[in-house]
Amino acid sequence: MITKKKLDQEIQNDHFPNHIAIMMDGNGRWAKQRGLPRTAGHYAGMKTMRKIIRICCKMNLKYLTLYAFSSENWKRPKDEVDYILSLPEQFFDEATLQEFDENNIRVQFLGDIRKFSTGLTDMMQSTVERTKNNDGMILNFAMNYGGRADIMHAMEQIVASGIHPDEITEELFESYLYTEGQPSPELIIRTSGEIRLSNFLLWQSATSELWFTPTYWPDFNQKLLNSAIQEYIERKTRE
Repeated sequence: MITKKKLDQEIQNDHFPNHIAIMMDGNGRWAKQRGLPRTAGHYAGMKTMRKIIRICCKMNLKYLTLYAFSSENWKRPKDEVDYILSLPEQFFDEATLQEFDENNIRVQFLGDIRKFSTGLTDMMQSTVERTKNNDGMILNFAMNYGGRADIMHAMEQIVASGIHPDEITEELFESYLYTEGQPSPELIIRTSGEIRLSNFLLWQSATSELWFTPTYWPDFNQKLLNSAIQEYIERKTRE
């Protein structure tokens, strides 16, 4: 178990990650184990997400990216999709936005949000506008996001800009990704026991350390987050 003193030491470590990305997986299976509808799992997952955001903010993490809704999630039953897409309105209430302002958190959304309802896209845009002057932790929500689509979108934008192929560098290409201006995640965490990236941050994860746990997302907690960070630091220290 990692003590608070040990964690405080790790936060001061030169290898402490600047950017952590989390694949919040297993909500439905968590609910099924308990004889609950899948929607109950998604609601519990939202509550866990809130706790982890607060913890990462207290750690002074610079970037946190959460895989909230993938481009593949549209294949789920309509009732489940509709419920998942109702959660942002519950999450981004005035109390949460005030908390983000008080903690200097800036919110951004990664992905093609044009497919969402007008109400949802308006809420996303107003949240971005509300927090744009905060200069603390950048909190990314990947919504209708897919790694391949991210790369294709960047290519389309480069072609539309008329940039000559000889002028294209990795740095230029990255400036057209949804994560423009942000460093790639040093650590990617996935819950639920699945051991794959599932089309998440494919370009950005080229050199990321990966950490997997069988724990379903609603049961993810600070102890597991601390363990992931400690293991990441140990890996980097051995290099």
